Amino acid sequence: MIKVNRLNGKPFFLNAEMIETIESKPDTMIALFNGRKYIVRETKEEVVEKVIAYKRSAYRLTETLSKYCKEKNEELEAKNE
Repeated sequence: MIKVNRLNGKPFFLNAEMIETIESKPDTMIALFNGRKYIVRETKEEVVEKVIAYKRSAYRLTETLSKYCKEKNEELEAKNE
């Protein structure tokens, strides 16, 4: 999820995985795969930066969980030997 702001300044969270397109005409419009559209204060570049930061964070979490699971699996295998 990324935090963005409506034109009136009210913040809300948007599922970054659902973003289909981001356009500036001149306001920034985010279109989702489900057909919903949101106009936000952020520039399209700022939205892209937030999506990239979200994806990097999710990747790091996945990598950390994978390492943890591998270590626990190895511990269990060692116990069962």
